[in-house]
Amino acid sequence: MERVDELKLKYQSVLNIIKQKGVVLAHCHVQDNKLLLQGAAPSEDVKNDIWNQIKLVDSGFADLTCDLSVDSSLAPPEKTYTVVGGDSLWKIATHFYGNGAQFPKIIAGNPGQLQDEHTIIHPGDVLVIPD
Repeated sequence: MERVDELKLKYQSVLNIIKQKGVVLAHCHVQDNKLLLQGAAPSEDVKNDIWNQIKLVDSGFADLTCDLSVDSSLAPPEKTYTVVGGDSLWKIATHFYGNGAQFPKIIAGNPGQLQDEHTIIHPGDVLVIPD
C-alpha cells in the first residue's frame, strides 16, 4: 500500500468530516512522509471540528500536517423548508432533527415569523432550518 493510501485510510474519519462540513481542500498528498491537508473551512467552528477529529484519530498527529484557513464565503446557504398541508413544527423538527422536541430550534431560526409554539404555520410558508 502506498504511503498516501495508508495515511488517508488512517485519517478517513477526518476526510469524511472535511467533506460533510464543506471544507475545500487545495492539497491532500504526502509531503515529508506526512499527509498534508491544506485548504479552507467555512467557519472557525468547522476548523475546530476538524482538529478535534484529528486529535481523536491520533493525539500526536506526527504523520499529519493540517493547514486550514477560514473562508466564510464557503459557508453553505441557509437550509429552508416550505410548509405543506398537515405540517406542524413538531413534525418538521422530527423530519430534520429526528426529534420533534427540537422544534424550538426552528422557532429561534425564524425570528419575526415564529413567536412561539402556538404560532400557526401555513402551506407555502418558508422556514429557515438551523443546523
